[in-house]
Amino acid sequence: MMTCVKVSSFIHAIRSYKRFCHFESKSHLGFGSLDSPVRASVGIFWDLDNKPPKSFPPFDAATKLKKAAGQFGVVRFTVAYANRHAFSYVPPLVRQQRKERKTLNLLEKSGVVKVEDPYICRVCGRRFYTNEKLVNHFKQIHEREQTKRLNQIESARGKMRVKLVAKYAMKMDKYKGAVRDVLTPKVGYGLADDLKRAGFWVRTVSDKPQAADVALRNHLVDVMDKRMVDYVVLVSDDSDFVEVLKEARLRCLKTVVVGDSNDGALKRTADAAFSWQEIMMGKAKKEAVSVVGRWKDRDVLKRLEWTYDPEVEKKLYFSEVESDDSDGIFSGEDDKEDAGASILKEDAHAWWKLDSRSGHD
Repeated sequence: MMTCVKVSSFIHAIRSYKRFCHFESKSHLGFGSLDSPVRASVGIFWDLDNKPPKSFPPFDAATKLKKAAGQFGVVRFTVAYANRHAFSYVPPLVRQQRKERKTLNLLEKSGVVKVEDPYICRVCGRRFYTNEKLVNHFKQIHEREQTKRLNQIESARGKMRVKLVAKYAMKMDKYKGAVRDVLTPKVGYGLADDLKRAGFWVRTVSDKPQAADVALRNHLVDVMDKRMVDYVVLVSDDSDFVEVLKEARLRCLKTVVVGDSNDGALKRTADAAFSWQEIMMGKAKKEAVSVVGRWKDRDVLKRLEWTYDPEVEKKLYFSEVESDDSDGIFSGEDDKEDAGASILKEDAHAWWKLDSRSGHD
């Protein structure tokens, strides 16, 4: 009985101590959650109408861009807007590569050029000594199989559709990974597919002028209103986004611009700016760390900065003086009166006359 009382009192003491210290259990967050700092959120907003990756493969450009933006914080939003003309556009470099591929196919077919390493089908593993035979094989077998799978999934409903998607998931991913290197895209050069593969949310807008800019601007403002990001990475050279960047800076958000225009209005307005060349070479990824460090130092200095306001200082100074004077008026006069009364008492008779009482004593 005595031990039960001791245990209950011990438990009660622990609970009261816990309430007093305001402890909060965070076991659901893991052991490292208390010490782990909260990283900032980053949003990438890409104006594809103005700044498509013309000189670099789309997938590589998107991947390098996300890695560079990841140095500022956690990339939570990756958005790209464009109309259908941007997706159907083929850069001159891609056109030149396609012409060279056609010429090489003709030379291989005529026997003038022989490749040392055979072409390997990435779906079934078969080998071919001409690229044209690989393309025909891919179209006749794997493209038809892919079409059949898509038709089965489209015709199915409910649980059957879910089972078919799970059944063909690996085969469809394998086909998508191989078709980029074998078949030429029917529209454009695979810009939308490559950006989606890199994790971007690609949105096609109407063909009206400035439709992509308006949609991207509205999306950016909506994200800022909800305070969903701390860093805004804008991929564009369009000066129409200057006001949006100014608004972001007024809301204490850091802005980064990626573009090729060195003296553009966007780069002059943003907190930091990089070119596509710096993104692809990895230079932007290294510089982002030092940029964040400079921003943190600047914020600390702003907090420690002392500003002089004459009106405020005048009010504070005169209020202190008045309080000191008021204390002197009331307390000082009382002290003077007490001191004067004591002096009068002491000087009631002449200083050379001795007190008769002391003599008699």
